[in-house]
Amino acid sequence: MDLKDKPMAVVDCIGFYCPMPITMTKEAIEKLDIGEVLMVEADDPAAEEDIRRWADRVGHEIVKFEKDDGVMRFCIRKMK
Repeated sequence: MDLKDKPMAVVDCIGFYCPMPITMTKEAIEKLDIGEVLMVEADDPAAEEDIRRWADRVGHEIVKFEKDDGVMRFCIRKMK
């Protein structure tokens, strides 16, 4: 991961289910500056599709995605 892709903030959504991961992600990314990266950790199986769709719809970029033992990590760059 590039230094420019280093998360400025982390949102822990472990144990939360829809719609909380999206709600928590929206609130956290609003606090960042354009170009900064937010890391979201979630274990809700629906979060993978939900967060990808949300990022695509609102115009943010998922710069990294990992799935490890049921836990997903999204690194999302704020684009606007």
